[in-house]
Amino acid sequence: MSKRIGLVVNPTSGKNRGMSLGLEVAHRMRAAGHEVLDLSDESYAAARDRALGAIAQGIDVLAVVGGDGMAHLGVNLAAETKVPLALIAAGTGNDIARGLGLPVHDPVRAADLVSTGLPRTIDAVRHVDEHGRPRWFGGVLGAGFDSLVNERANTWPWPKGQMRYNLAILRELPLFRAIPYAVTVDGVRHETRAMLVAVGNGPSYGGGMQVLPDARMDDGLIDVLVLHEISTVEFLKVFPTVFKGAHVGHPAVEILRGRQVTLEAAGIVAYADGERFAPLPLTVEVVAGAVTVLAPSPHRPGA
Repeated sequence: MSKRIGLVVNPTSGKNRGMSLGLEVAHRMRAAGHEVLDLSDESYAAARDRALGAIAQGIDVLAVVGGDGMAHLGVNLAAETKVPLALIAAGTGNDIARGLGLPVHDPVRAADLVSTGLPRTIDAVRHVDEHGRPRWFGGVLGAGFDSLVNERANTWPWPKGQMRYNLAILRELPLFRAIPYAVTVDGVRHETRAMLVAVGNGPSYGGGMQVLPDARMDDGLIDVLVLHEISTVEFLKVFPTVFKGAHVGHPAVEILRGRQVTLEAAGIVAYADGERFAPLPLTVEVVAGAVTVLAPSPHRPGA
């Protein structure tokens, strides 16, 4: 059945291959008989506004091509609408797509889900700012050492990609001290000094770091990791184990779970799905079934 598809492409994703991948995806969708509206624009904000307009006028599917930043945009556009989201994972991290079992770095197979995919409802996490405006994330929100590294890396024009983040870690680590936090989960307040706090709808961020390995995107709950104060030497030992989720056995790691979380700390800006999100203090809550994504049939390979 022919569908009207709104397509948003990040031209810089996939090591600046986003534009060519977007053209490949659009061609694939049109060859399958779908109408494709290119909603991409020079800026994130302009693309968002064009996509909002298309959703208001009526599209059958919103498709985004890129990494977790584009998935973040897609979640914010599709949340609490009836428009299903097609994630064409073509970025560096792709944690949201990977967590959903979607094709990664396979734009043709991902594009085909517009025709063959089944609708799957997943949760999303909502923050409402002081002006009453909602903002959503689908993966993991970090608010600690990781967000300080992001803040530092974003001030540097060079180098690009993962190397800039790695250099920012090396620069931030000698200066870092444990942060005083208040973490309130479903009304229960926890005060501590911690290295980082992460709030997860999904299990991973940063290109495969299994920070909350038991988090599920459709269980109506958000998982919270608190890495309590440890020495810099111990932190260096723990940090690499995050890629396999082995850190959860460390005595300084505490996992909490609930539906609403408030984080309080001075001087911390939270990042969600790799995007600058909001300064602390902030409150987030999970909204069960807020987003519909097109996913492979559970009987298909790789589902």
